[in-house]
Amino acid sequence: MTDFITHCQAHLADIKAQGRYRHFTPLQREASTFPVYRMEIGGETRPVTVWSANDYLGMGVDPAVIAGGRDALEHLGAGAGGTRNIGGTSPLHDALEAELASLHGREAALLFSSGFVSNQATLNAILRSLPGFICFSDEKNHASMIAGIKNSPATCHVFRHNDLAHLEALLAAAPADAPKLIAFESVYSMDADIAPIGAICDLADKYGALTYLDEVHAVGMYGPTGGGVSERDGVAHRLTIIEGTLAKAFGAHGGYVAGDAVVIDFIRSTAPGFIFTTSLPPAVVGAALTSIRQIRRDDARRATLFANAELLKAKLDAAGLPRMPSVSHIVPLMIRDADLCREVSRLLLERHGHYATPINYPTVPRGTERLRLTPTPLHTEAMMDDLIAALTAIFAALGRQAA
Repeated sequence: MTDFITHCQAHLADIKAQGRYRHFTPLQREASTFPVYRMEIGGETRPVTVWSANDYLGMGVDPAVIAGGRDALEHLGAGAGGTRNIGGTSPLHDALEAELASLHGREAALLFSSGFVSNQATLNAILRSLPGFICFSDEKNHASMIAGIKNSPATCHVFRHNDLAHLEALLAAAPADAPKLIAFESVYSMDADIAPIGAICDLADKYGALTYLDEVHAVGMYGPTGGGVSERDGVAHRLTIIEGTLAKAFGAHGGYVAGDAVVIDFIRSTAPGFIFTTSLPPAVVGAALTSIRQIRRDDARRATLFANAELLKAKLDAAGLPRMPSVSHIVPLMIRDADLCREVSRLLLERHGHYATPINYPTVPRGTERLRLTPTPLHTEAMMDDLIAALTAIFAALGRQAA
């Protein structure tokens, strides 16, 4: 025990020395004022405009979504009461899975307790299904995907980010008769870029590979009904598995996968991360179902999101602030130093009433530390102008060149 405590202390000290120790920021979300939260700073409760929420569309505070959760809570209770196989499946769970399958134009969908679990459990189940499986994984895939791949017996080849030539070279070098899976994301949340999904599907067809697409940062926002980039590009039907989350644009909680009925049934029947986990609470399911149904018919909200993202990018560029290139709704601001990134975030919060999470290693490589800004449809131009003024003042005070 003493050796373990000593190890913990030394490891934490090392993380702190590297400037990447993570502190929780106790923000009180206010449904009526989102994206303005409240926080106690210096003994005083002050408003804070939050720029790092994953509730991309503000659906988590939408009155209809709250009502959907409240109705399910009142009628079905606080918890599901068991796993999906042991008393934890209600008609509401079935309805949500049917809605998700319809959203992606697929035969079936399966709910998980989180997006992390849906990635980890599904990839692991697939890659354990046949001997000699080979997985081809984008180098910037999320930690949940990596966990599912690494804990399987499959051989894994990592291809350079969005590099089709490198992916094809790896596929061509693999045994032609080996089972293969290409795992990648649509919108990469830290670099704000988007995968060439159709071209990757072309390679999968050419080399006989399955495809696994993580759409967590795209569902609800991209495509005519919010089905993600794969819907926008008209390729959803070509993918073996589409994975998504209920916790970002849909404003609720949980993860899911969608695909052919037999594949989803196989995952349902074999993935321990699904079988042995308590079902999502009814209130969460009710809120998510309401949110998805509303988003599918509300293109105006999505349009405002993208208009705000482009407006913020333009304002950052006009101010000469070091914005990373972005073809998505995510707006990263490059800092390139862990200590400085944390300090900029601290000064934004304490002096100017804006919150942007510092993103450090291991989430991003050392030397690429950044702030990740995610404007929503509820952020105003006045909020953006105030943020730009605050960032400009902070950069000047720190003697930092804004370019």
